[in-house]
Amino acid sequence: MKLKVLVIDDHAQTRQLVKWALGDAPFEIYEASHGEAGLKMAAHLHPQLVVLDVVMPGQRDGYEVCKALRTDAALEGVKIILLSSNDRPEDRERGWEAGAHAYLTKPFTQATLRAEIVRLLSA
Repeated sequence: MKLKVLVIDDHAQTRQLVKWALGDAPFEIYEASHGEAGLKMAAHLHPQLVVLDVVMPGQRDGYEVCKALRTDAALEGVKIILLSSNDRPEDRERGWEAGAHAYLTKPFTQATLRAEIVRLLSA
C-alpha cells in the first residue's frame, strides 16, 4: 500500500516541486490549492503526510489549517511539514505551536524536502 501525501499550496509550481522531490517514491500524491479544499481532502483521504504552505489566500492560512489538522481525531497520526518564505524565529515558533513536525523555508531544495519527508515517515 502506498502512503498518501497531501500537498496544500496555492502555487502550482510549489506543488509540482514537491511531486518532483518525491520522485519515484511509493507515495500517492494529492493536491489542494487552498486551505479549505485541503482540509476537506485530508478528512476524506486520511493522508500520512501533509506538506502545507503557510501563506495562502482564503479563509485560513497554513497555521490555521495546521491547527485544524492537529485537532481532528481522525488525523491524529498525520505528519505536517510547513513551507514558508518567512524565516523569522517567531514564524517558526508559530509553526511549532500550530502543531507542525517540520518547518522548511522557501526556496528549499528537493533533496532537503525529500530527506525531511523520509525522516518524518520513518519515525
